[in-house]
Amino acid sequence: MSDGVVVAEGQAAEPGLSQVERVVDTFIAPTKTFTDILRNRSWWLPFLLTVIISLGVTATVTSKVGWERVVENQIQASPKQQDAMASLTPEQHAARMHGMTVGYMYTSYAFPLLILLFSAIAALGLWATFNFVLGASTTFGEMFCLWMYCGLPKLLIGLLTILTLFFGGNAEAFDLKNPVGTNLGYYFPDAGAGLKAALGFFDIIGIWTLVLLVIGTSIVARVSRGKAAAVIVGWWVLILIISVASAAAFS
Repeated sequence: MSDGVVVAEGQAAEPGLSQVERVVDTFIAPTKTFTDILRNRSWWLPFLLTVIISLGVTATVTSKVGWERVVENQIQASPKQQDAMASLTPEQHAARMHGMTVGYMYTSYAFPLLILLFSAIAALGLWATFNFVLGASTTFGEMFCLWMYCGLPKLLIGLLTILTLFFGGNAEAFDLKNPVGTNLGYYFPDAGAGLKAALGFFDIIGIWTLVLLVIGTSIVARVSRGKAAAVIVGWWVLILIISVASAAAFS
């Protein structure tokens, strides 16, 4: 019998967890949280925490860095964007900078909604893979709820970003796409775009999330940990390849 089934049956008689307990247990006892998803697919608290921290990051970047500086730093990190901006007239350059600044700012405010959209797409992909490839029996709602809880460690990146900017962060070197040093790409700022994108996937928070996804999908899909790991790592490798190719082509 799979690990997920053993956990689910072993805890079926236990009382349900509160939303706060589920968030806490995601960090200290994830199997309890993921088993409880089989009882209740509510995901409002992880989303609320995402909204709060996302708005906190946006407010901090606005006050400590400024969105024009954010755009300038992103352009400096992309030779193709530098060449494109250099070919513009002063009026065109100013208009392009204004448009990019507004775009980055509004995107940051809308980030929680983008998280919902991405989570829905990711959950759909996992649901389809487990149900149609492995023959599992899970629902989209369970996978979506699981994805939201597994993403909780990534909120630590937001908290670290806020703390770093408030206590000595360098606005001129701030990279909105890679704000803190939890991954290898952060320590090689002069690496090529493709290599930097690849190194960015070797992230301690990201790996933590992958481990949670393996544990969680094995429980909600009722498959072995080995099969769950094959699916999660397989998707991770595919996204890594696509991201590296895109970075090399467009940066």
